[in-house]
Amino acid sequence: MEKADILNKTRELGELIQNSDEMKAYKLAEVRQQEDAVSQEAMKEFNLNRINLARDMQNGKISREAAIEANNEAYDKLIEKAPLIKEYVEKKQEFDALVNQVNQIINYYITGSTGECTHDCSTCAGCH
Repeated sequence: MEKADILNKTRELGELIQNSDEMKAYKLAEVRQQEDAVSQEAMKEFNLNRINLARDMQNGKISREAAIEANNEAYDKLIEKAPLIKEYVEKKQEFDALVNQVNQIINYYITGSTGECTHDCSTCAGCH
């Protein structure tokens, strides 16, 4: 198979992914949360909280573990206040899972490896 054939198949795959139900749902959820005033206000509060936590951690006022815990609590409140953000996050995770599956399949045919965790972080693109 020639390089041009491979690139054409790659474009076809890209178009299939672009037109997938997962991509469409993700993009719709993204627009909905971006256009929602409640979501945007909740995101501003969340981001300000993250900035303050980072500053407090840098200044030694709070431990890394406490900052992570506080950030997780703030995230839970964000999701509670803004259900459209929760929907967006869920749809993004579903789309990301599809892309990860595609990458794993391609990787298998290139390397013969299933891409399962080797517990050596230098050998992978990140945990799923």
